[in-house]
Amino acid sequence: MIITIVGGGSTFTAGIVKSIALRRKELEVDEIRLFDLDKERQDKVAVVVDWILHEDLKCDIKLTVTTDPETAYTDASFIFAQMRVGKYAMREQDEKIPLRHGCVGQETCGTGGMAYGMRTIFPMMKVIDDAEKYAKPNYWILNYSNPAAIVSEACRVLRPKARIINICDMPIAIIDVVAAAMNIKDKENIVYDYFGLNHFGWFTSIEYKGKDLMEPLRAYIKEHKILMPEAYLKDKAALGVTVQNEGTGTEGNRHTKGSWYYVWKGVYEIMENFPEMLPNTYLNYYLQQKEFVEHSDPTHTRANEVMETREKNLFDGVDTYLATGKVDEKVFYAGSHGDWIADLAIALKNDTKARFLVITENRGAIPNMPYDAMVEVPAYIGKNGPEVIARDPIPLFQQGLMMQQLNSEKLLVQGCIEGSYEKVLQAFTLNKTVPSMNVAKAILDDMIEANKGYWPELK
Repeated sequence: MIITIVGGGSTFTAGIVKSIALRRKELEVDEIRLFDLDKERQDKVAVVVDWILHEDLKCDIKLTVTTDPETAYTDASFIFAQMRVGKYAMREQDEKIPLRHGCVGQETCGTGGMAYGMRTIFPMMKVIDDAEKYAKPNYWILNYSNPAAIVSEACRVLRPKARIINICDMPIAIIDVVAAAMNIKDKENIVYDYFGLNHFGWFTSIEYKGKDLMEPLRAYIKEHKILMPEAYLKDKAALGVTVQNEGTGTEGNRHTKGSWYYVWKGVYEIMENFPEMLPNTYLNYYLQQKEFVEHSDPTHTRANEVMETREKNLFDGVDTYLATGKVDEKVFYAGSHGDWIADLAIALKNDTKARFLVITENRGAIPNMPYDAMVEVPAYIGKNGPEVIARDPIPLFQQGLMMQQLNSEKLLVQGCIEGSYEKVLQAFTLNKTVPSMNVAKAILDDMIEANKGYWPELK
């Protein structure tokens, strides 16, 4: 059993490898391969991975580190894809260019996410093609490369027969915070229903051991004016966006640090107007775009925060280990992210029919959304992939928002594939984070300049 991690130089790799290794019995994994085009970066991360496997966990899983696709994919059963095309330097551009024009600057939402998507589409097709060429015939690609909505739509159009499941850990991060706020330690007993597009959805029910959590959760959010654990608010609220979450039950959740504070506060603001469902936190960027631009710093965005914390801490930690032999495990992110991906692989391998949230072709699961829409919904996972759980038609408000976002994403993928400036401009214009056609054009023209060498030529 071989598992290949594409984007082996990621700051998340160490945590994912640990999650895999801790589930070795269920996965029967013999070898983990790290594959990245950036050899220098990956080699540093590999030092930590090797320590986790052979020193920390003392297991005999073979570790292979490579920049060669054939070596990476040959006979692989699972391929975990976590690419960041352009790295954090381009993420910084994705966030700062829209902000210069008064629009949301965010990694996966709005025009920043669309720029990132256009950089990722064709590299993802390369991953699929290499897997088809070298991996085992029954391989599975578990893709959590962002922006997952755009990548999944491109996969549907360009590689419809690929054995790929597109996933996202944000709903899991939200459930982690809900569990901490409700003082629930065994979060595996939380069951929820959800629908939407990736980074664009709603929880319609949340239960714990058969008991409804939505009513007490609504009351909690209304009382505290934020969705955050009480211990966090009591100890850290005065520090504003510099909070770090020690002792709150969310220490491993990167989605609760820095400027994420405003995102969790935004959940309260959305639910004051639309209280029936719990929104995915990313809906803030679409429903409160004006407010989020106002409290953003166009010279210092979340990309800078990550580079100054998670990125710096990881590589400083590697340097310290190489120099002294001492390891600070706190700098190597691990948590629900890696656990969830490994558990999904177990469900596929062992045909468990466990329930997961996945991004998949609608095919009538949401009756009043297009058949070919790539929606994010619960599904039972077995050896043949997702068995989607159908639902009743969704309300008009949510359906209208989803259709606007869906069509923006579809136009973007079409424009990228066809090299059509007009279709990409239409995609930017249609996106809810952009106020006018002229602003869309100004952002697009700046994005074209910034993405030279990454995007196809648009005519």
